Amino acid sequence: MSGGLGKLVKKGLGEMGFNMGGGAINWFPGHMAAATRAIRDRLKFADFVIEVRDSRIPLSSANEDLQPVLSSKRRVIALNKKDLANPNIMHKWIQYFDSNKQDCLLINAHSKGSVKKLLDLVELKLKERISREPTLLVMVVGVPNVGKSSLINSIHQIASARFPVQEKMKRAIVGPLPGVTQDIAGYKIAHKPSIYVLDTPGVLVPSIPDIETGLKLAVTGSVKDSVVGEERLAQYLLAVLNSRSTPFHWKNLNNRILERLKYGSVDKNDDKLRALLPKKKKQLDDSNVWYIEDLVTQVQHALYLTFSEFDGNMEDENDLESLIEEQFIALQKAMKVPPHKPSDEARTIVSKKFLTLFRMGKLGPFTLDDVPETSDSTH
Repeated sequence: MSGGLGKLVKKGLGEMGFNMGGGAINWFPGHMAAATRAIRDRLKFADFVIEVRDSRIPLSSANEDLQPVLSSKRRVIALNKKDLANPNIMHKWIQYFDSNKQDCLLINAHSKGSVKKLLDLVELKLKERISREPTLLVMVVGVPNVGKSSLINSIHQIASARFPVQEKMKRAIVGPLPGVTQDIAGYKIAHKPSIYVLDTPGVLVPSIPDIETGLKLAVTGSVKDSVVGEERLAQYLLAVLNSRSTPFHWKNLNNRILERLKYGSVDKNDDKLRALLPKKKKQLDDSNVWYIEDLVTQVQHALYLTFSEFDGNMEDENDLESLIEEQFIALQKAMKVPPHKPSDEARTIVSKKFLTLFRMGKLGPFTLDDVPETSDSTH
């Protein structure tokens, strides 16, 4: 197997024929146009901005159209879903943003401790203004499905504990699909001075010119799967994993199931996990948990075997495409998708399950964006 990946990386995985199937990725429903205008109007009055991005794609999850406005505001970039990102390189991302004189914080929006650190930083940055302004406005912005609503809900819980006498606050709507929050709502989080946090809908740019950026946004859930197609997304994800030799690290799978169960990494109440179960299984009990963890191991083992047996050239687009086709066949067996299923239907089932495993971190923590070598970006 060829070791060099220079040409492959130079061309860009998103530009390869099997990844370009539907061309550029654009998803800009009508409500996004109106929301973008509303966000721009309100940003003029914001004293501070929390820009939420996905830790797996720290640059790709930036809304480029809003960056000129955001860069002129006091702002912190909150890299959410840190538990799903590669912990070994996240310090490099912090250094990158720091070198661009941009405050950045890794967070988990579901962790109160993590969100408290974010609020402490916001308060610190607003300290001077707090002393002379009776009312302050903090805006939360970001592309769809980066966890803004989860962050807002955590802020609510913290604020309710701090100020139990204030009016009951409405929870933000959290949904599995991008673009759920379609209105801008304000929530009071402090008295004297009054600090309001404005939640906003997730908005993308009208056109995503770079195909690879679009694919990364879709793989992490910021663009609806139906816009791109699950199979195309699975192909891209496999291309990324192969180009980074990720399957090679899954060689030693002994006791993997026992380890995961021992440390309680499976959430029995997660609806996304239910989608991975055979249709006959209704309740997510211990036997189902074993099924899911066994499925993860089978998937990783299948990808390792196909990757290790590959004797083509990883720099050759046709060879890489052939490897991915072999992996689709191996995944269909590993996921026990019946061989008599029509090919298109089987590939869709395989793709959906594979994407679900990745998005939930079951294949391990992963960061799709590469840290820029130079720090001349203004993000």
